[in-house]
Amino acid sequence: MIAAPFALGFPSKASDGQAMLDNFHPLMQQANVDKTAAYYNDVFVPLGDVVPAMSAENVAHFNAYLEGIKGMQTDSEKLIPGLAVALDMTPAQVQEFLGTNYPAMSQMLAGLPQMSADFGTLLGIMSDNVAIFEQVPAGLDHYRPLVTTMEQNVGYYNSADSLPNFRLFTWFFVVPGVLILLLSCWGLFFAGQHRFAGMHIHHRTPMAGAAH
Repeated sequence: MIAAPFALGFPSKASDGQAMLDNFHPLMQQANVDKTAAYYNDVFVPLGDVVPAMSAENVAHFNAYLEGIKGMQTDSEKLIPGLAVALDMTPAQVQEFLGTNYPAMSQMLAGLPQMSADFGTLLGIMSDNVAIFEQVPAGLDHYRPLVTTMEQNVGYYNSADSLPNFRLFTWFFVVPGVLILLLSCWGLFFAGQHRFAGMHIHHRTPMAGAAH
């Protein structure tokens, strides 16, 4: 009972078990588990709906749109001078005419350079992350059991965590074993003393009879 816990490696295994409980303690608190589940269900799962928009095919379509915007930008640089000649107006008069009569189109034409730059940046980010988004569905499937297991085992974890420190478990075997050993030795000692006393009395009795 004394040697068995050490032979089975109880001290190191119990210490490892306690370390695991301690490390998981903040993660397995109800508030943290609820927060983890909320992130998964309310943030990451909806992210799966974005995956089709981030496909390589879709990015290619958007790049085609960007090329169209760049083409419009090139044509728009020729539009004002061309209209000025056709309408016998100065470029400034053409811009004023468009701004007054076609304000939305005029604003769009003026914003084409910035629109092209912004759209190009967005498409660059999309293109760089196509491979990552392709892994989102598999990632969601992979982490779903983890989140579910955490939610289902908060009570079990708290029960295990409420036990005495696992590092004491070795001594739950060793101390009783030592006590049993001491009691056994004590019993053997008194048994030996009793036999010794009995032998001593038995040895003295004939001598007493001989004296009479």
